[in-house]
Amino acid sequence: MPNHASRPVHADPVTTTLTTSRTSRTSTLRLTLTGLAALAALTVSACSGPAEASSAGSAPSARPGAAAAGINTSPNQQRITAAKDEKAAALLPAAIRARGTITAANAGAGGGTPPLVFTADDDKTVIGVEVDLAHLFADKLGLKVETPATSWENVFLGIDSGRYDVALTNVTVTEERKQKYDFATYRKDDLAFEAPKGGTWRVTSGKDIAGKTIAVGSGTNQEKILLDWNKANVAAGLAPANIKYFQSQTDYYLALASHRIDAYFGPNPSVAYHVATAGQTEAIGHFSGAGESLQGLIAVLTKKGSGLAAPYAAAINSAIADGSYAKVLARWNLSSEAVAKSEVNPPGLPKTS
Repeated sequence: MPNHASRPVHADPVTTTLTTSRTSRTSTLRLTLTGLAALAALTVSACSGPAEASSAGSAPSARPGAAAAGINTSPNQQRITAAKDEKAAALLPAAIRARGTITAANAGAGGGTPPLVFTADDDKTVIGVEVDLAHLFADKLGLKVETPATSWENVFLGIDSGRYDVALTNVTVTEERKQKYDFATYRKDDLAFEAPKGGTWRVTSGKDIAGKTIAVGSGTNQEKILLDWNKANVAAGLAPANIKYFQSQTDYYLALASHRIDAYFGPNPSVAYHVATAGQTEAIGHFSGAGESLQGLIAVLTKKGSGLAAPYAAAINSAIADGSYAKVLARWNLSSEAVAKSEVNPPGLPKTS
């Protein structure tokens, strides 16, 4: 789902923000689901900082674009399931094994952010790739799972207090967070450029944005990347990109449709979902949410020392091996964010002063 300026970076839910302890919540991107032509009629809340899931406003209940793209947004999700992995289950803390249940929270309260975690067509059932993966990994561990939707802040408070065992809500691994939490990775934290369909322009490096007009969320990691590229391009004698800022996700997409901007630079999940459901744009470049030096990673959030990161990593690797993990990502058009292996507490986004 789940990096905002001054927040711990999450990719996500929907725009990753720069240096704080709630990485992606500043700007949760609410995706438009019915195509650019209908954007003016939609009320969509932009949370581009929460590439870590953010929840502002409620998701629209009519999703003809999603249906046309073959994306199930009904309450009846018919999720991908998997058989229990005995070895992974054996790694669980004894108390969790005896209880037979686990609570996997998400930041989907208030509507959430498609396709990470959001409200189904009944306007109450919480669905999305993070919910699907919470169920899949629980299957592997032989546990029944509860997936309560709460706010971004309360995800961390709930983990701290023990109210929630784990959280799957587009949380990026950071060095700051690793001081307090343990992680088991399960997706790449990627950003994407979205442009009108049919063009030949592609973004493979910073030089490719020279002279272009690009929209981005203020205070996000992607804004920092663009500004750094502009500095390098000017130093190399190239024209800087013209960076534009809008108040809502709807405004970004209207600007794309009217060619007032050449591209939008945001969290890959929201871009991938909009590309699939609107049908009028395409992704023209992908980059790590951590910048050029490190591949950002999304992970299961657990309390430090809880003993849950290792069994989750084993469960994730089991799901990768049997193909069920890939099926879940494909269901939400996020196959490009697949990891080859789950890791416990890998290098995270560095601390910033």
